[in-house]
Amino acid sequence: MQNMQKNATLQSNLSSGIPERKSTEFWRLGDREVRRIGFGTKRLAGNAGGGPEVQERAVGLLRRAVELGVNHFDAADFYPTYADGGPVGSFEGLNWANDVIRRALAPYPEDLVVATKVGPTEHGMARPDELPALVEGNLRALGVETLDVVYLRQAGLESVAEHFGVLAELRAKGMIRHLGLTSVRATHLAQAQEIAPVVAVENRYGVGYGRVNDDILRTCGEQGIAFVSYFTLTAAAREVGGVSSNEAVQEMADQHNATPAQIRLAWTLSRGDHVLAIPGTSNPRHLEENLAAGAIRLSPEQLAVLDSVEEVQL
Repeated sequence: MQNMQKNATLQSNLSSGIPERKSTEFWRLGDREVRRIGFGTKRLAGNAGGGPEVQERAVGLLRRAVELGVNHFDAADFYPTYADGGPVGSFEGLNWANDVIRRALAPYPEDLVVATKVGPTEHGMARPDELPALVEGNLRALGVETLDVVYLRQAGLESVAEHFGVLAELRAKGMIRHLGLTSVRATHLAQAQEIAPVVAVENRYGVGYGRVNDDILRTCGEQGIAFVSYFTLTAAAREVGGVSSNEAVQEMADQHNATPAQIRLAWTLSRGDHVLAIPGTSNPRHLEENLAAGAIRLSPEQLAVLDSVEEVQL
């Protein structure tokens, strides 16, 4: 992470419950190597709102995550979010995640990657000409000169070419190091790759959820692109948060003396070395549990059972 200030190093203090470095526990995001279990800031506020006390707890949680070895944070200027009581998937943004990341972690360690995203606005999908201002807002909030990874989060676009072309221009100017896509189909990926390299695709995925993305996950693996899964724990509940309940998942959690969240993460990571997870939480204990999921190895029989879990629609 390139700082406006001089870089300093945060000490890493891995707990005994979190796996030590192994090659299969890391993958590339562009020119950076990150742990495959990162931290998503979407749920950073939990259900407590966004007051000063909540933000201070979030600062402490982010620092704890770095102490535990996390070097990949997923963010957005409209994060954290919470379910707004509307249709499933609708949410309200609290708009302070990037600010809290800066307060907690700047000056940033050299190996830290903060991936952010642009596209959504209060009025819907941003126009291409609105994207530069959104990128500049992320730069200011994070306090950096260059953003590590910027995803184009598309919504309702048949073609992402015009939007992605604008981000490619900002990358050429040095404002962005690497580009990604989120909430996309395979056709969107192909469109973007005609313009600039794509280092990551971030789509919904998990046990019994988002399996429509199996094909693009495989495509990413074949091309060496990171596939970053979201809603891995909450599944169809999406913005409501929590961990989706499933009998097969619970049974395996009991067998491994693990939590259902850990089993869901272990299955997701089993889908390929290029698959990353970004579970979010506001709870320090859940943070440690999620990171420890990298040590769980499911048997071929257990993987087959979870592969066959049917998708639930809410």
